[in-house]
Amino acid sequence: MNYYSTNHNAAIATLEEAVVRGLAPDRGLYMPEQIKQLPKEFFDELPELSFQELSYRVADAFFGEDIPAETLKQIVYDTLSFDAPVVNVNGAINTLELFHGPTLAFKDVGARFMARMLGYFIKREGKEQVNVLVATSGDTGSAVANGFLGVDGIHVYVLYPKGKVSEIQEKQFTTLGKNITAIEVDGVFDDCQALVKSAFMDKELNEKHVLTSANSINVARFMPQAFYYFYAYGQLRKAGCTNDIVACVPSGNFGNITAGLIAKRMGLPIKRFVAANNRNDVFYNYIKSGVYTPMASIQTIANAMDVGAPSNFARILDMYGESHSEICKEMSAYTYSDDEIRSAIKRVNSECGYLLDPHGACGYMALEQDLKEGETGFFLETAHPAKFKDVVEGVIGTNIEIPAKLAAFMAGEKQSIPMSREFADFKAFLMK
Repeated sequence: MNYYSTNHNAAIATLEEAVVRGLAPDRGLYMPEQIKQLPKEFFDELPELSFQELSYRVADAFFGEDIPAETLKQIVYDTLSFDAPVVNVNGAINTLELFHGPTLAFKDVGARFMARMLGYFIKREGKEQVNVLVATSGDTGSAVANGFLGVDGIHVYVLYPKGKVSEIQEKQFTTLGKNITAIEVDGVFDDCQALVKSAFMDKELNEKHVLTSANSINVARFMPQAFYYFYAYGQLRKAGCTNDIVACVPSGNFGNITAGLIAKRMGLPIKRFVAANNRNDVFYNYIKSGVYTPMASIQTIANAMDVGAPSNFARILDMYGESHSEICKEMSAYTYSDDEIRSAIKRVNSECGYLLDPHGACGYMALEQDLKEGETGFFLETAHPAKFKDVVEGVIGTNIEIPAKLAAFMAGEKQSIPMSREFADFKAFLMK
């Protein structure tokens, strides 16, 4: 399958070219020329399929023309070698927990999948080294760093905003060493993302290095996130809850919800999607006004969603022909303050005994606010609450246990390189 740029001013690319480049030469994001419909029989089988098997079947529809079947199957099964997501079904508002990977964040799946796919292309083509640049506002950096750790032929540079990620998140990508370099940028997430995009567009840098991105701008990072939605539908169907399904997604850079929209176009019977925002409400304002106005990101307690210029908005616009009215038919949006997030964490823990993280709290509130009579809704819990220990404990007033996976990171020593937000400084560093 070939891939085109959302800016429609670059040559059509193969899957390998799209994955290795990350960003198209015209600064657009790659999209598949076709989105294949899956047969009815597949959806009938979903409740009984394992997470690995259904994910392979979906991946085959995405990538099967470009990668041998056995190789693709190995990539998928290696990626999903940890516990499957957990769907908590109570018949009203249901939870899809996506934090059972190595870093206890939903991005583990996309990061591990991309690492294995990129490793396959590097080995096949005999490339000496590919340099992965990734900007993070929290969970992306840890997922990518751990997904790519020790992969031959790949060096990862994680750019993160100084003082704006939680201590546990920071430790997950600054303590690894080996082929992982952490860069602490004196700025916000959008500055980190701008440095990465500028690097891709710099001719001198690209003549010296092979550069790609592991942010959700990369097709191999964002598209595997569609697996979650098929799994959730299968589990809801097994429980007899399939009337007018609504999916609510805590959204920052909008890669996850874009993957869900693609799943819908593949035939997944999801009625509509709800984007849950924190105070970074660019998409919420677009839904209300029809005008997209990027802004400087605002720091919140749901820091993985602190994005003021979401990259994947370009993909959403492209999918709907830039029609505001068409987007609004299938998407709605809500925005919440830190105080509202804290209130939701406290209320749900008190009433239901379920402990939300700040991002999941946004998803819970948006679904509760948006769900209509007769609909079945689920919201995504994207990271373990222990990754935001200080915030969550301050709300519920008791200690929460840190899972062994996270505790192991906390014992490591931070290693990072300070960097200004100026591209000239970042370029000089990479040129060395």
